Amino acid sequence: MWVILGGIAIVATFINLYMYTVGKDYKLAMAMGLSFTALTLCADYSYVSRWVKVEDWAALSDVVPGMARAFWFLTIVSILLNIAPIFLELKGKK
Repeated sequence: MWVILGGIAIVATFINLYMYTVGKDYKLAMAMGLSFTALTLCADYSYVSRWVKVEDWAALSDVVPGMARAFWFLTIVSILLNIAPIFLELKGKK
């Protein structure tokens, strides 16, 4: 599920950037990109919690360290890309 939500977050982010470049209102796409990023993190957390419930420590030790780094990086990139149009708008007004 987190893969699907992550894909939607990526698509929404690119729609956000596209709408900004063509001069249309991008704020809904920005909110969707950030919202689906949050839902991706929640879905992954739920997935990991299942491994804890069944005490699958091998899966946790194999997957969680790498995924944690990837999710931190991708979340920061998502936030920066989604709010970039706001900063570009502010810079253009000065």
